[in-house]
Amino acid sequence: MKTVGLALGGGGARGLSHIPYVQALDELGVKPAIISGTSIGSIIGGFYAAGLSGKDMEALTEHISILEIGKMIDLNVLRSSGLVKGKGVTEFLEEHLPVHTFEQLNIPLKVVAADFWKGSEVVIDSGNLVDAIRASISIPGIFIPYTIDNILLVDGGVVNPLPMSVIREHCDILIAIDVSGIVVPPKNNRPPSVFDIVMNTYHIMEAKFLENDLAENRPEIYVKPPLENVQVLDFHRAKKIMKCAQKEADGFKQQVEDALELKINRKRSFFPFFRKRT
Repeated sequence: MKTVGLALGGGGARGLSHIPYVQALDELGVKPAIISGTSIGSIIGGFYAAGLSGKDMEALTEHISILEIGKMIDLNVLRSSGLVKGKGVTEFLEEHLPVHTFEQLNIPLKVVAADFWKGSEVVIDSGNLVDAIRASISIPGIFIPYTIDNILLVDGGVVNPLPMSVIREHCDILIAIDVSGIVVPPKNNRPPSVFDIVMNTYHIMEAKFLENDLAENRPEIYVKPPLENVQVLDFHRAKKIMKCAQKEADGFKQQVEDALELKINRKRSFFPFFRKRT
């Protein structure tokens, strides 16, 4: 069996759409040999690598109330370096993750963050899992940056919004799930808010980066659920976000099956003795 790698992109609440794709892999009985995640992708990747199924993660989102979401989005009154402290997210992860270190995971995981001062990629794959995820989700201007080993870290999407490159050489079939979404002008011609402008500018920068990265890493399977005008903090729209991806799940499963079959057929073509004898 060829090894499967799963790269999970960042996108705030849009990242909940990763869950139906994980469910599709569960239904196929396909388990990744390695996972990488940026921002929300690191959260989904962390739960998946720790042993939760797609159904488990969906059930977890269903039990999160608006009040609990409010606790996770703990506003920083001083607003010195971010709108959200992030302590609420850390407490949520500590409570619901089955394990708290990379070494305890069922599947190897690489979490991507960015060194704020150097502007370089930081890949974390050992030590404290909750700290790594907290660093990776530190969207500039929203979450306060997080320090690990005296390095000030921000959202991995700044340097690698869909972390294919960190696992490309570790798998035969690379599955990349892009949850950057689609931004279109509102029908009522409402002018964008300051928040919209900042987030959409960030989105444009990520899209340009991703365009080059896809050409370089060439994943065997690339999917992008059609999430229209979903903002990074729209976690209250969880059901609609996941439903959008669920509509794409059957096509995704077929892509995975085709990719696996293609690899097997190539192997048989290269090694004739693998062919069935008549």
